[in-house]
Amino acid sequence: MLEYEGQWTKGKSYYGYAPLGPWLVTADEVPDPQDVDLWLEVNGVRRQNGNTRTQIFGVAHVVSYLSRFMALQAGDVIATGTPPGVGLGHKPPLFLKAGDHVALGSSLLGEQRKSVVAYDDEIMGARWREARLPQL
Repeated sequence: MLEYEGQWTKGKSYYGYAPLGPWLVTADEVPDPQDVDLWLEVNGVRRQNGNTRTQIFGVAHVVSYLSRFMALQAGDVIATGTPPGVGLGHKPPLFLKAGDHVALGSSLLGEQRKSVVAYDDEIMGARWREARLPQL
């Protein structure tokens, strides 16, 4: 059984946070979803390197499982795991901080670059609690 609770869901669900886009690829552009290389660098240092073939639960299993209690539709995104090397697993743990530059990608899917900005409670927290979502 898959468990989606605790930090696993929260870490992928915060308003304005989802490392997706600015475009997605269609299924015909990914010959084998169980053979996609993935990597992530922080400030030019490779921190994560992996491939979807090492997923604990494969793509077909995850889609089958979720389909038992959700109506999946074209365009839905299922956030799954992360390649080996996640910051929490380092000794001592490595966490992103304001000013860090993150690059992530795959030879099949392309590359993205993002900069980390400091959390601002007025912009995110207070407005979230008041249901006044900020414009991103």
